[in-house]
Amino acid sequence: MRVAVLMGGTSDERDVSLSSGAEVADALREAGHEVVAVDTTHGLLSREEEAHLLSGGVDAAPPGASDLARLDERHTVALTRDPSLHDIEVFFLALHGGSGEDGTLQALLDAARVTYTGSDRLGCSLAMDKEVSKRLLRDAGVPTPDWMTGQPSEAEVVETLGLPVIVKASSGGSSLRLILAHDRAELVGAIEESRGWDDVVLFERYHSGRELTVAVLGAETLPVGEIIPEHEIFDYECKYQPDMAQEIFPADIPETLAKRLGELALTAHRALRMRDYSRVDFIVDEDGQPWCLEANALPGMTANSLLPKAARAAGIEFPELCDRIMLLAAARKRADRNLPTG
Repeated sequence: MRVAVLMGGTSDERDVSLSSGAEVADALREAGHEVVAVDTTHGLLSREEEAHLLSGGVDAAPPGASDLARLDERHTVALTRDPSLHDIEVFFLALHGGSGEDGTLQALLDAARVTYTGSDRLGCSLAMDKEVSKRLLRDAGVPTPDWMTGQPSEAEVVETLGLPVIVKASSGGSSLRLILAHDRAELVGAIEESRGWDDVVLFERYHSGRELTVAVLGAETLPVGEIIPEHEIFDYECKYQPDMAQEIFPADIPETLAKRLGELALTAHRALRMRDYSRVDFIVDEDGQPWCLEANALPGMTANSLLPKAARAAGIEFPELCDRIMLLAAARKRADRNLPTG
């Protein structure tokens, strides 16, 4: 099949997206597809530019606001009308954060009437907004830590959620704009810092325990993984720099817990209207109680990201994983064509 891989974007997860996209493009070619790589802010990428991305990896810190401000994503939909993309059968989305994952791009692609991988505009927007997703998870019976939003005082946060407490941006990803405040002084500093985030700020009860993650592929879950970061929390550096976290697949946990986490991940996937694939993250406390932290509609897709590692533990190598995701979208396209007309 002829596939276009969309990557880059203008979010602070741009570098992660470029790494994901370059590796996905390479894997799809290995799986036998004809692939065009596209940076949504610049246009089609040459094979030399792709090779540069493959060799570069992810920097220890995300791109700065001044760098992102110079990028322009307004012509993304026009790209779908580029002559070299006219016969594209599936657009593979390797975007993370911002308009690439919050449903904006998906709505534009729907308007352009093209087929793309992953969740649609509703699933992406629900999963991206952590405050909304927590409400839906709670209503669906998926345990999630208590939280509050708005502009509470330090005293109100401590009284309601205790210490330590997590302070994070409602639409953040890759553990960016996330702070673990241990005491009142750190909480005051986190509240002050969060005023510059230009986002809804979410204060969340902190549960210590084992960090576990479950990937969903199609209608099934992949083996549960455990994350043991070098830092106190699984932050941006631990996620993307070598030797900063142990990522163990499958996790060494009782089968009963693995089954329970799989059931909760599928429930979250469905409650948030996600499709094709996702990744759902949990903390399991010392009493064995799982707490869902968040769900990711477009999780990282480098060969060493968590979802591909879970797939590998199930015997699915990276090219096959990318192929399966692409085929899920292609099957949806065929089904849409076969729908009866009024």
